[in-house]
Amino acid sequence: MSKSALITGITGQDGAYLARLLLDKGYTVHGVLARRSTDTLWRLRYLGIKDDVRLLDGDVTDLSSMIRIVDRSKADEIYNLAAQSFVGTSWSQPILTGMVTGIGAANLLEALRIVSPEARFYQASTSEMFGKIQEPAQSERTPFYPRSPYGVAKLYAHWMTINYRESFGLHASSGILFNHESPLRGIEFVTRKVTDAAVRIKLGYQKKLKLGNIDAKRDWGYAGDFVQAMWLMLQQDVADDYVIATGKAATVRDMCRIAFSCLDLDYTQYVEIDPELFRPAEVEELCGNPSKAFERLGWSSTTSLDGLIAMMVDADLRRIERESL
Repeated sequence: MSKSALITGITGQDGAYLARLLLDKGYTVHGVLARRSTDTLWRLRYLGIKDDVRLLDGDVTDLSSMIRIVDRSKADEIYNLAAQSFVGTSWSQPILTGMVTGIGAANLLEALRIVSPEARFYQASTSEMFGKIQEPAQSERTPFYPRSPYGVAKLYAHWMTINYRESFGLHASSGILFNHESPLRGIEFVTRKVTDAAVRIKLGYQKKLKLGNIDAKRDWGYAGDFVQAMWLMLQQDVADDYVIATGKAATVRDMCRIAFSCLDLDYTQYVEIDPELFRPAEVEELCGNPSKAFERLGWSSTTSLDGLIAMMVDADLRRIERESL
């Protein structure tokens, strides 16, 4: 019999890539569809899997719908990827971020405990929980110091996952994922903002790109690689928490240079610094230590930053050229 999986946040970048991975492995894939915006299914269409997943109306902020969906899906594995995931927005919508990103995880854990305690659970934690870093390379033992409402909400969800694992014996694991990008990344995120702008500038549709702190350093990987780690965590006999990262950090400036050079452009001629785009509390550098994931899961990132940015530039070029026809 094939396994059944339930994914919250299935219409997001990670949810779409994870759905494809699980379908390829023969899973029956259910996804929670929270109807908060208009065209939420474009990523599933992009990957050609929209008709292969079973979408169920619900919302992680509504415990009753989570209980119903967990029961209906009969899922062997539950992946909680739902969140208000844009860090910048979390300052202007801190309560919403807390409800969706923090309380939403608790609702799903509670639904799991009530309906299907034997199912395995994955929580999408984040490097933003480290925030004001306490050591150069962050591991599972690094103290947390979140610097945004988003990071604080994720930290609540992370500790609730540990608490339910220790209190009720749930097979509940967290992946502390560092930045991971792809052609499916939302345009509001800096990587897609840069690759999209570089293409538009190359094609003559845009003149400048305004950015905030371009000297912030991040550990960037490919989302398609990272969802493999999510699946591997739920195949382990014992639940645990893992840092998922490339182990290499680069600045936003470096990323701009790579993206513009893919189009034979000099980023310094087009990028402008806008003080309004700086965050109230900046996280200057994040770089993960993924050694535990490598040793216990056999996982490592296989896509370089140059390869990732080139992939995204190429996808944006094809998309924008189609739109202009």
